[in-house]
Amino acid sequence: MAGTDVAPPVVLVDVCGDPAGLVVDFLNTLDVEQGTDQLVSLEGWRDWLRARDLSERFPDQDQTSLEQARVLREDLRRRAGGDDCSEVRQVGIQVALTPRGQVSLSATAPTGLVAAAVATLAIEGRLDRVKICPADDCRWTFYDESRNHSRQWCSMRVCGNRAKARTHRERARASG
Repeated sequence: MAGTDVAPPVVLVDVCGDPAGLVVDFLNTLDVEQGTDQLVSLEGWRDWLRARDLSERFPDQDQTSLEQARVLREDLRRRAGGDDCSEVRQVGIQVALTPRGQVSLSATAPTGLVAAAVATLAIEGRLDRVKICPADDCRWTFYDESRNHSRQWCSMRVCGNRAKARTHRERARASG
């Protein structure tokens, strides 16, 4: 029928496996240490989706969707770093009932899918495990798998050791 709008396909959040992986990957589209940003261009955004087998599910990405991705990433990085988000934002998440009768969060846009993954982590009580390394020259996002949720650094061997060495040098300087 001419002029009839076709609803975009619904994508269930479980297409990406563990939602924590999708959230961490999305937040790490900004690499402070390397000075790179996959969301600097529309092609970078499309490449990121392609690398996660999401480009066919979300083929119509434009400058508006790229800007939505940047804003969502900034808000989520603030939250993962322990800060408040800049403002309340609505994202396109739906609740889907699968043919097998299961309930799943879903989306019709990739930013909605990331937001659905974040919501899933929050519902499961795991969102606080998504953290950002406190090292100013790193700021890498990681998922804290420690039993007591106490991991601070993306890597204890790299950023953790740098911080310990810096603290040791500062103490030695102050005492001597």
